Amino acid sequence: MVETLSHKQARRIALAAQGFADGRPAQPTRRHLTAVIERLALLQIDSVNVVSRSHYLPLFSRLGAYPRALLEDLAWGKKPTLFEYWGHEASLMPLDLQPLLRWRMEDARNGVGVWKGVAGFLAGHRPFIDKALAAIHERGPLSAGELGLGERGQSGWWGWSEAKRATECLFWAGELTTATRRGTFERVYDLPENVLPKAIWSAPTPSREEAHRVLLRRAARALGVATERDLRDYFRMGVADARRGVAQLVQSGDLVPVEVEGWSQPAYLAPDARRPRKITANALLSPFDNLIWFRDRAEQLFDVRIRLEIYTPAHKRTHGYYVLPFLQGEAITARVDLKADRKAGLLRVLSAHREPTADAATPSALAAELRLMAGWLGLAGVAIAASGDLSSALAAEIGGH
Repeated sequence: MVETLSHKQARRIALAAQGFADGRPAQPTRRHLTAVIERLALLQIDSVNVVSRSHYLPLFSRLGAYPRALLEDLAWGKKPTLFEYWGHEASLMPLDLQPLLRWRMEDARNGVGVWKGVAGFLAGHRPFIDKALAAIHERGPLSAGELGLGERGQSGWWGWSEAKRATECLFWAGELTTATRRGTFERVYDLPENVLPKAIWSAPTPSREEAHRVLLRRAARALGVATERDLRDYFRMGVADARRGVAQLVQSGDLVPVEVEGWSQPAYLAPDARRPRKITANALLSPFDNLIWFRDRAEQLFDVRIRLEIYTPAHKRTHGYYVLPFLQGEAITARVDLKADRKAGLLRVLSAHREPTADAATPSALAAELRLMAGWLGLAGVAIAASGDLSSALAAEIGGH
């Protein structure tokens, strides 16, 4: 018989799988960061820096005020344990995933699916591409601007220059990788064999099917309980590939079919998923946090509709520009539109809205997280604007400390 999970059980399993059943360490270390990243399998990268670039935030949500330099060392230090590539979106991932994503690099080289533009640019600009590769081979790690090749940015392709288009296409095709990031978050490129450890670079390439199975297992471990669509979205896999992989994992016992109360689609449970009786974590969630980045799953888990409004005209926004939902225990109880005003030394709450699940403890719990975040960002305090139905109660809490 197929087990039936209640909605609350499924949500607790999902929260535990994402690291919210563990207490925050008093002093987060490199070991703590590595454990969280291993659990999540990837951190999404996004260039928006209104509060903090998104790859820093999931670790703060789970560990509290960790030293940001620890993540930078893991990603771009002398002996990095992470690499950059297209996982969910642009992502930081543990090195052992690199061989498992070579099928995607091959797709980019061959122009399969969404990668047609990449393959077209590589094929249509081969002499230029060869010059770029030769420059990096001879001179070492370079940014696109340092190549000194091609025309400046024009319309299309996000206004990228020819050199930037070339380096990004080579990055997606696996012929270049990220050596480091500079202060402005500028990517510096190098040949993969110069950046990746020999054990990774020389590791055999698994078959496409095997890679998909392993990636789906990693997704299942990170999600706890999930539909096929949830599992497919985690590493942005194709429908047929994911369906075949899920069926194989069910057959091998690496996924357990279950039913979840209120879910219209069949679900699958990671065999070793934790089943806590209660979740007590409080956390501000990046809009790109692994827990909520798939909006349909977030709505299914928390009965809250989350939408990114960065690209929505200001007068049409409901909650604000860069909105972080607030996880209070097992529910999303509020949303805050945040901005790090580095010149004034303040974390500005431009608006604060309560959700139907908010309770009397929400303002105090949210205020504590905001103060913690301000300190972690090196800001002196929190300023609350009079916008949103939670702003006055939140301002009273902030003002009272």
